[in-house]
Amino acid sequence: MYKIQANASGSKHIGITDAHLATIRDYSLFQFLADSHGIVDEAVLDRLRLNIRSLIVSENVNAKPLLDLCIDVVYNKEMKAYGLRNLLALYDEWLKTHPAEAVEGE
Repeated sequence: MYKIQANASGSKHIGITDAHLATIRDYSLFQFLADSHGIVDEAVLDRLRLNIRSLIVSENVNAKPLLDLCIDVVYNKEMKAYGLRNLLALYDEWLKTHPAEAVEGE
């Protein structure tokens, strides 16, 4: 279990699991999320929420991991742009030690 700081004062934290980070990777949720300036603000968080919501309503995905990510992290009452920036940083570090498994048949 990892913890990300959700606000600048350090008084709020959100717990993140390997399963949450794997879901982000498996669905490429952070790919093309931030604009070309790399600024992460509330609009970027809203875009992430909308992307996940559209994935959940599609009939071609297993929604449980996405729902868990939403409930625990993305729609957490403490999640703001500051927390998303820290989640992005944690995800980048996590990817270095958890490369994607090769898909069978490739």
